[in-house]
Amino acid sequence: MDERYDVVVIGGGAAGLSGALTLARARRSVLVVDAGQPRNAPAGHVHNYLGREGTPPAELLAIGRGEVEGYGGTVVTGRVAAVHREDDGFRVELDGGAAARARRLLLATGLTDELPDVPGVAARWGSTVLHCPYCHGWEARDSAVGIVSTGAMGVHAATMWRQWTDDVVLFVHTGVEPTDEEIEQLAARGVRVVRDQVTGLEGGADVRLASGELVARDAVVVTPRFTANADLVAGLGAVPVPMEMNGVVVGSFLQADPTGRTDVPGVWVAGNVGDMSAQVIVAAAQGLKAGAMLNADLIEEETAHAVAQERSVAA
Repeated sequence: MDERYDVVVIGGGAAGLSGALTLARARRSVLVVDAGQPRNAPAGHVHNYLGREGTPPAELLAIGRGEVEGYGGTVVTGRVAAVHREDDGFRVELDGGAAARARRLLLATGLTDELPDVPGVAARWGSTVLHCPYCHGWEARDSAVGIVSTGAMGVHAATMWRQWTDDVVLFVHTGVEPTDEEIEQLAARGVRVVRDQVTGLEGGADVRLASGELVARDAVVVTPRFTANADLVAGLGAVPVPMEMNGVVVGSFLQADPTGRTDVPGVWVAGNVGDMSAQVIVAAAQGLKAGAMLNADLIEEETAHAVAQERSVAA
């Protein structure tokens, strides 16, 4: 597979496949390398994706792969081990020894949800343990929801989820104690506050407290730390920066301009690696934009090269 491509896309989720589709339709040679471990794999369905509402994540990706390949793009399942600057492009090395060369890179590796260290949370992640009301709020409507606060975002999560149900309990756990103003806000919205250590989840999503009490819940909301999967390009100079929300660091991301272009020449990003709040449809849109801008960048380079050749002939 030691071939040269216009663009190698690292990550075959919605962002990566959308970028690859755009490039393939622009008659670019494009390779997508995907490890096959999408962030939304535990979820049953994709939501808020107009025209694809309720589609299982694996089905959406299978459709996307077929579309990319239908326009001449190449999609392989594998893990990128390293990326190096090489001449006027990059060398992308895969586990197992295979490698490819690229004029440009599109990083669509997503992020890692670093879950709270509470027994039972990881096993229920994506089913009865949730974090995004726009992803799962409708499915949890009118149910008993618990917010397990392990930071300063507990009150924010509680007031958000109150939109979908009137039965919300905020478990302060190891989180920041709500201010008097926040207590007033929570009380006004009917959110109960429990100040006790959460020792684990049982059953579907019942919350066991240090006191021994078991609080019945249908779903539990946690606030993970959202860490950009960007180690591959750190050696190129692309280093994630902290992401703040309401003055609190909640994760990291790779900075880029609105087109996805980073400060590292030849490297673009799309999806959650550069935007932790991007849902699937937004990630796909970012992939489209990055793909189009990558093509434009390549056209600019090719035009400059053609002009230089014409001038040399004329001389």
